Amino acid sequence: MRTFTVHLRPGTAPVLVPEAFSWAAVLFGPLWLFAHRAWIAGVLVLCAETGMVAVPDPALRGVLALALLWLLGLCGQDLRRWSLARRGFIHSDVVAAESGDGALARLLDHRPDLQQEAVA
Repeated sequence: MRTFTVHLRPGTAPVLVPEAFSWAAVLFGPLWLFAHRAWIAGVLVLCAETGMVAVPDPALRGVLALALLWLLGLCGQDLRRWSLARRGFIHSDVVAAESGDGALARLLDHRPDLQQEAVA
């Protein structure tokens, strides 16, 4: 079972964010954040990656790059939640399910009032 946090904003479909390590964030870095509309976090990660060019020692630069990517994998979903909160979404619930679709189905069973927004 995986755990998902539910974020709601009136007039929009619910957004479910998994509570898990994100391999996609590790592989795609700031592009993954941009795809999830986490613009500020994506720009900050991009600036950090760009700033690493100034590190003179290649070994240290490699360690810093790996550390940044690992940290992004650990905190990427939290950055998505922060970005959703900045856009006016309210953290409203936690759902446990095998997949994102299962979590959405459980949410709609529990909260039928969200049915109309989930379809939109």
